[in-house]
Amino acid sequence: MTVRVLLADDQTLVREAFAMLVESAPDMEVVGQAATGRQAAELARTERADLVVMDIRMPDLDGIEATRLIAADDDLAGVKVLVLTTYDTDENIVDALRAGASGFLVKDTRPAELLDAIRTVAAGEALLSPGPTARLIERFLRSPAAPPTAGPECLSDREREVLALVARGLNNTEIAESLGLSPLTAKTHVSRIMGKLGARDRAQLVIVAYESGLVTPGGS
Repeated sequence: MTVRVLLADDQTLVREAFAMLVESAPDMEVVGQAATGRQAAELARTERADLVVMDIRMPDLDGIEATRLIAADDDLAGVKVLVLTTYDTDENIVDALRAGASGFLVKDTRPAELLDAIRTVAAGEALLSPGPTARLIERFLRSPAAPPTAGPECLSDREREVLALVARGLNNTEIAESLGLSPLTAKTHVSRIMGKLGARDRAQLVIVAYESGLVTPGGS
């Protein structure tokens, strides 16, 4: 399957460099480029993108608001957003995750890592680099914000265990090994948890787990 990628960044040189990189991959194609967040939201729809590589700081409408527009549009339910930022300590990343982004990377990441990140997010997995994510959560996630519509209290004990492991960055296979389950059972648990919590993807599960206190930075 070819991943249809939309690039959103207000710097033309950055967009062109990313476009050359993405087009070099046999399983990807660039379907559009946006210089503002509003253009990104519009092109995501008209160009039928699978994934948007989104810069946070853009004119007219920033990447966070553009991500929120995409996540709130039922017609764009399958579109994933991968946020790029200059610094991994950027507090706006947490806002982007809350808005519906499926992960983030710093802009100075290696080319091969960016391509792998696109594949990971397009496949429906969250991309949350453990180090930067832990620091961001510790610094910003407990700042005042609207509470989630549903919390871990609606989950069974087993589902709470699974959610805690998701929040620590484990994939389904690792969760299965940790809890003595089959990978299919672990996947089923994750899907049910997402349904109960109204989460768009695993990144949203991480947000709920930390904001509810089920998992704490550096703790369990």
